[in-house]
Amino acid sequence: MKFFSSNTGNFKSVLKKYFSFKNETTSLEPLSEFLEAIKKAEFTDILNFFKQNQNFAENFRYYLHKIFSGKPFNLSLTEASILSENAFVPELKKRILNKILPPVEHENTVWYLIDNVSFRPKKDLEYFQNLPDNELNELMQILGIADFIKSPKVKNELVFSMNILSWRVTGMALEVEVIKMAPEYRNFDNPFLALQNELESLAEDFNKKPQHQLNSKDSHYKQIKIYIQQCLDFVNIAFKNSSKYGISGKINHSLLKIRQQVSRILEILNLLVIDNEQDVIIKSKQLIFNILIYKSHKNNVRDLVNDSTTLISHLITSHTAETGSGYITSSPKEYFKMFRKAAGGGVIVGALCILKMIYSYIPGSEFSHAFLYSFNYVMGFVMIFLMGFALATKQPSMTATTMARVLSDVKNTKRNYWDFAHLVSKLFRSQFIAFMGNVLMSFPVAMIIIYALDVLLGINLATEKSDKFLKNLNFITSSSIAQGALTGVYLFISGIISGSVGNKTVFFKIPQRIEKNPLITNTFGHHFAKRLSSFYARNWAGIMSYLWLGVLMGITASVGSFLGLNIDTKHISFEAGNLALGIYGQGFNVDLKTILMGVSTVFLIGFANFSVSFGLSMLLAFRSRKITSLEIRKIISHIIKYFGKNPVIFFFPIRSILDENAKKLIKETTKSEDQLN
Repeated sequence: MKFFSSNTGNFKSVLKKYFSFKNETTSLEPLSEFLEAIKKAEFTDILNFFKQNQNFAENFRYYLHKIFSGKPFNLSLTEASILSENAFVPELKKRILNKILPPVEHENTVWYLIDNVSFRPKKDLEYFQNLPDNELNELMQILGIADFIKSPKVKNELVFSMNILSWRVTGMALEVEVIKMAPEYRNFDNPFLALQNELESLAEDFNKKPQHQLNSKDSHYKQIKIYIQQCLDFVNIAFKNSSKYGISGKINHSLLKIRQQVSRILEILNLLVIDNEQDVIIKSKQLIFNILIYKSHKNNVRDLVNDSTTLISHLITSHTAETGSGYITSSPKEYFKMFRKAAGGGVIVGALCILKMIYSYIPGSEFSHAFLYSFNYVMGFVMIFLMGFALATKQPSMTATTMARVLSDVKNTKRNYWDFAHLVSKLFRSQFIAFMGNVLMSFPVAMIIIYALDVLLGINLATEKSDKFLKNLNFITSSSIAQGALTGVYLFISGIISGSVGNKTVFFKIPQRIEKNPLITNTFGHHFAKRLSSFYARNWAGIMSYLWLGVLMGITASVGSFLGLNIDTKHISFEAGNLALGIYGQGFNVDLKTILMGVSTVFLIGFANFSVSFGLSMLLAFRSRKITSLEIRKIISHIIKYFGKNPVIFFFPIRSILDENAKKLIKETTKSEDQLN
């Protein structure tokens, strides 16, 4: 078969070759060549040729009816562009395989015909969609397919397709895990069963009266539409409840599949509704387009990824955002409270810098060092979290979600954009003071501890490592900024882990299981079980987030050494402590230029930590909230203008008339989220 236009002549030569006589062939080559040929011609010329040469039109019409006659098209309506597997990964594998090696379809189906006639279905679809309606209608009339939607066989195929989809939907919707997602429907009749019964009744009517024509006033049509809307409402409520109950990948996939199939039933139903003569050709044409659209998207990987991951990313960011608003300071009191929390984190980080340096002196393999460094980070980070202190760069992955939630929930007005810009200034100064708290304490604590060890042991432990510390704190000659950006990626991943664990905690009801566990209650008592349950609910997601952040930061250098790559992590708080160790290791014999370079590099690393983690978190949050690029551009322009007018407010808690408006944005957002739950 010839798929490429270079192998075909103009449309006249193709028609003369195959349709100057009554062609009895069932080969698809004539149609394939004709399709390629007409793309190179003016469509009006094609119409004029058929009008002036009725025999060619009749022969071509005969050929079309012959190759399509008796071939069912229900697969194109019930399978194409609808999820076929029960989970994301199997569906992804299937679509990738189908793209590389298309499946072999049954030859006696319209699905097979389209696959073998149209080698580039998307481009062919675009070609026909761009044709003027009147010209395309005229061609359909010439070919005798302008009213095929009225054919009893076509109507039976459409009704049969709706019933197939309804049977599948009902089976999935009655699964226990799916029903649990919408407890609001427990006291109502199941809309999926009602839809199935109504469609079966419609099928009986068409069997009894093959010429029966559905219209918009028909009771069947009205009732089916009501049930379809109720089914879609069920899915929407289930998705909304996911923020309250959590959700698994399997249920997410099932709900997506249910929504796709119910929506497809509605699309098919609308094709059957004929209110006037104009609707006949419109619906006939729409059926053709629908089949081509479904076929052109049946193996689309991007659509699958977008549909399947949007809700999961929304859930991750929703659970992460529960603590996000707590990192945005409003009043001077909150501002300095954030400083104290960050200072507490800085004290622990200063001690961790000393411990990591000591671990580096212990002889051992790369694996042993990776284990020790990971243990050091994990121990310190979990301590910071459980003691209520703050690690400055850990906050962006939390706050980004809160910001995106505000953006998606508030009305898109110029005033709200200004209020949001002010909210960004509050976030920025909160991050700034958190940076300062970490840095201003990690530096002196590391200096004090190394001095104390020097006095106690009589050895300056930092001497051997001081050159390395100071060289790494030169952003011109080292890769410290890139390593800071890598740390930002890890911070983002830790935020993802926090949201994912939070979602699973809610979905599997782990705290409730702990509280009601007979082994725990019988051994330690109900009071202990309740306290353990409360501790798990409050802290487990954070602990796992910090644990994996520590592991990732701890193993990077060793993995890089194994691969022969110069990669490591750089965190602003740790590098401030390392600067102290570098200066002390040199016996304070360090020139001013080196110190200034070190300080500059520390804050550039902090900027890389913040910008990468915050940026990635915002992208995920924007995607989960379906915020458009136009909205993003508008808000960025307002933030830049606001910074130009009020730069100081981005660093210090200066009172503003917009303070109350910013508070309302967060309150309204929280309220709207609660309503969804």
